[in-house]
Amino acid sequence: MYICVSYVVLKSRLRYNIVRMCNGHERISMALDLRPDSHGKVRDIYDCGDSLLMVASDRISAFDFILPDEIPYKGEILTRISAFWFDRFADLMPNHLITMDVAEYPEQYRPYSDYLKGRSMLVKKAQTIPIECIVRGYLTGSGKKTYDQDGTVCGIKLPDGLTEASKLPEAIFTPSTKAELGDHDENISFERCADIVGLEMAEQLRDASLAIYNAAADYAATRGIIIADTKFEFGVIDGKLTLIDECLTPDSSRFWPQEGYHEGVVQPSYDKQYVRDWLKANWDMTGEPPHLPAEVIEGTSARYQEAFQIITGSTFEAMR
Repeated sequence: MYICVSYVVLKSRLRYNIVRMCNGHERISMALDLRPDSHGKVRDIYDCGDSLLMVASDRISAFDFILPDEIPYKGEILTRISAFWFDRFADLMPNHLITMDVAEYPEQYRPYSDYLKGRSMLVKKAQTIPIECIVRGYLTGSGKKTYDQDGTVCGIKLPDGLTEASKLPEAIFTPSTKAELGDHDENISFERCADIVGLEMAEQLRDASLAIYNAAADYAATRGIIIADTKFEFGVIDGKLTLIDECLTPDSSRFWPQEGYHEGVVQPSYDKQYVRDWLKANWDMTGEPPHLPAEVIEGTSARYQEAFQIITGSTFEAMR
């Protein structure tokens, strides 16, 4: 079992984060000893000139806070799930992925091959569109809160009588602003989205988001998973709308098991809702977030691994 103790050891040009385990063993998580050009909640981005290197850490965020503990294998799982969806939807929507083969990365990153395998992508540079493209197929989370208040979600009127986890008559596009690190995203109406990016672009974002979500939801249903909602990000590359960042991962989506689903109750999930639920029960959302207990860290890692295996149809084995 993991406990929340870590320290840093410098060795050669690599930095090692060592997490002690209750059985006396250690889990070593190497990190690049290079300064990223952009440091996000979960991902670090390195500018490679005509491309970017995106590296997914094992950090986890919730309620727009970066938590103090890491989730084992999380970065690799997120990256490999995204790659699975990018490949599956390549004919539906272009994406920014160039390669995940470290041997094809710029030379200065190759010494870090063991750390980068599976958790990194070399991607095309894009003109990022400052909108979080959220699609909801079921009523839960912040959408349920506003529905209970006035029967709407992001300005969209929904039928009366819906409850927690109700399936919506059709998936809806509910955008939000893309906040800077440390700020909070804000749910907005489609009209406000159009004010920010223009009506034509807003319509493209809506149509692309709904098309990808519906295709993913249909596939996931064959794997025994409900995709309750998800978030996409887009950019423009060579004049074309392009899917960027992560895609349909446990960090950007709510995945529910089909077995046992019924509306009216909060659903079990394969995503980080487990962490959110623990935080809501144990933290007042003021100050710095608390450390997660060992059972939440281990349980979350297990859920991420199970999500990978169900979605991709492959047993998860770490690439390093």
